[in-house]
Amino acid sequence: MTTAPSTVPVLIHTDGGCKPNPGPGGWGAVLRYGSHVREMCGGERESTTNNRMELMAPIMALETLNRPSTVHLFTDSAYVRGGITSWMTGWERNGWRTSTKQPVKNVDLWKRLKQACERHELEWFWVKGHSGVPDNELADQLATRGLREAMRV
Repeated sequence: MTTAPSTVPVLIHTDGGCKPNPGPGGWGAVLRYGSHVREMCGGERESTTNNRMELMAPIMALETLNRPSTVHLFTDSAYVRGGITSWMTGWERNGWRTSTKQPVKNVDLWKRLKQACERHELEWFWVKGHSGVPDNELADQLATRGLREAMRV
């Protein structure tokens, strides 16, 4: 039996990055539901890319939700938002190949993100990075913390 998602949205802001790119990376997410706030971060000590870290942030945030939810997900990555809202349907139809017949990069994470989205009602929003949106700024700080913590391991 599938439970209907809550009508009060979970607000999620995500960010990810590497220093340098490619290089070690980190991701961060801020989840808000009513008065509840959860901050998450993680990272990769080994070489990764900005795009992989930008994908990991919403994956980890969505995988954390323990019941079907209405989610408003904010990202400053046009790559993530474009991929999930526009390009993925064509990629799947083409056997995970781009319109130019090249293999889709980060296909493992795109498939994981798709699966993480399946039980939720999602609306995706793009926000300009480093533009003063408080939870986007916090997600950026969490991504930096995730990178630093990964480097200490």
